[in-house]
Parts: sequence; C-alpha cells; structure tokens
Amino acid sequence: MELYLDVCCLNRPFDDQNQERIHLESEAIMTILRRIETGHWTWLNSSVVLYEVNQIPNSDRKHRILKMCGKAATVLKLNPEIYAIAECLNKLGFKSYDGLHLACAKQAKVDIFLTTDDRLLKKAKNNQDVIQLAVDNPLHWLQEVL
Repeated sequence: MELYLDVCCLNRPFDDQNQERIHLESEAIMTILRRIETGHWTWLNSSVVLYEVNQIPNSDRKHRILKMCGKAATVLKLNPEIYAIAECLNKLGFKSYDGLHLACAKQAKVDIFLTTDDRLLKKAKNNQDVIQLAVDNPLHWLQEVL
C-alpha cells in the first residue's frame, strides 16, 4: 500500500493535543508511521512537502517533521506533468500547494492521499471524477483498513 501524507498530517502530532479530534488524528498518523517503519506500507513524499515543511517558523517543529520525512521511501520531484495536473486542479478552486500535493500523489498512483484539512477533503471528494484519487482523513481511513 502506497500513501501520500500532506503537511497537515505531518503537523498534526505537534498540534494542541487537548482537543479530542486532534489527539485521535495524531494517534492515527503515528500508527500509520509505525506501519511505514515496519514495511507494511510505503510512504511517497514530495519536494512540495519538503518545501512547505521548510517554511515552518518553529525550528523545533520543523526539525521533528523533517526527521519524520526521512521515513519516506521516495521523494517525488516536480515535473511538467505534475505542474499541468496541478494547474487543472487550481482551476477547480484548489489552493496551489493542495493542487501540487494532489498532482504528485496522482502521478505517483498512490493508493491513498491522506489529509486532516477538512476543506481540501471536501473539495477532493466533490471533484473525485476529475481527481480520480482516493483521498481521506487518516483517522477515518485507518479505521477502515485495520
């Protein structure tokens, strides 16, 4: 199983854990990362994720997330096809980074794109016919696959 985690997922374990939803999503992401470490699943990362993570102002958080990114099997590099897919997604109203993340995942033909961003998730589900990529919240997805 090949996964793509957006930056919202990677940030979740470092968000305020006092909120029940955030805590549960964090646990799901940590479980997913453990399964990646044990070789059950494969994480495909991208240069877009790495760029976005490097923009995080909190140096401790940035360092910890970059360390997590080292668990990815592959870092997808941007290419003209990814830019073309992202441009089509931007025309549908996806934000530029969201479009690039989805385009990377689509080109890599991952099994699932995971995000904790409710707006991105809703927009992706509403445009499933165009995206043709499984997109889900990590907690919901993990409950289904386990």
